[in-house]
Amino acid sequence: MCSAAQVIGINRTVPALIPLFPGGRNGGGSVHGEYKIPGGKLVVVDLDVQDGVLRRARVAGDFFLEPDEALDAVNDALNGAPAATDATGLAARVEAALPEGTVMYGLTSEGIGIAVRRALAHATDWTDYDWQLVREGPQPPALHMALDEVLTAEVAAGRRPPTLRVWEWGAPAVIIGSFQSLRNEVDAAGARRHGIEVVRRISGGGAMFVEPGNTITYSLSVPQALVQGLSFQDSYAYLDDWVLGALGDMGIKAWYQPLNDIATEAGKVAGAAQKRVVGPEGRPGAVLHHVTMSYDIDAAKMLEVLRIGQEKLSDKGTRSANKRVDPLRRQTGLPRGAVIERMIGSFRGRYGLTDGKVTARELARAEELARTKFSSPEWTARVP
Repeated sequence: MCSAAQVIGINRTVPALIPLFPGGRNGGGSVHGEYKIPGGKLVVVDLDVQDGVLRRARVAGDFFLEPDEALDAVNDALNGAPAATDATGLAARVEAALPEGTVMYGLTSEGIGIAVRRALAHATDWTDYDWQLVREGPQPPALHMALDEVLTAEVAAGRRPPTLRVWEWGAPAVIIGSFQSLRNEVDAAGARRHGIEVVRRISGGGAMFVEPGNTITYSLSVPQALVQGLSFQDSYAYLDDWVLGALGDMGIKAWYQPLNDIATEAGKVAGAAQKRVVGPEGRPGAVLHHVTMSYDIDAAKMLEVLRIGQEKLSDKGTRSANKRVDPLRRQTGLPRGAVIERMIGSFRGRYGLTDGKVTARELARAEELARTKFSSPEWTARVP
């Protein structure tokens, strides 16, 4: 998730489907995979697997490739590769086979390799699901932490559809990563002075400083199958590609900066964190992916609350803090609510989105967890 301290630091025509039987949806060892390259184009791969090697590979998509014969070279490079070859190895085969002077636009050798791995892993795609939007009023920080855990567990159990949840903060807070030291990250006196609650989330990553109205936070609770065939690093950019598109529609050229930052020429605007949740009774599980974007920032207050902010920026002051994170308020010139509406509209236009809500059962479980876990000193200080 976006660390405030670190912050200062298509429409588709061929949907990917879950195979109906072993060996792929086309039978006889045939598999189909798709991968939307973050900031690029769609790559589609159909191939057969025979005797442990790739056969009859056919790459397609809305990318640009010159000369025409380069596509045959790509297909030939994939044919004969051992089915166990990872994405990097497949990309190397493609690179070695490309004719001299080949130009790829919206396409990369790595993207082709990932599309192949997704095909072999029987990955699903965004448009295979009926997405639900959860957007409710301001809620306490501890309850937000609990809702992330509960909703993702419900997706893993198959009781909830894949969900986009847009947060509203009911109070200012510092949220520390699952494995961070409380005393190393938070200035306890500064937090008390400003009335800021400290909570610990279930995902890793760095500390974040939030105030109502100054941040845009959202969560994606998605089936594990959506990121099958992707490396941990690649899954970050893949799950936030829609955000890059939304920012682009607002006139902001943004890109993913590994591992988990969204940046622009003016500075970092967001950061992400993830948690894998195991499904019950052998189900494949789900992924929690959440992001905090800086809409505005009170750098002076942040530096009084976060020790890591003090260490990184005390020699440069709050002017450097503001330079390191360039908030969306200045970059877009839009009210915070308008930015959120455009983001939701971008997601809905790409993948479809139905308005939903947290069920009574989910809320009761989340309120229990907020009280017994996320508000408890034992959890908050589990890494002292």
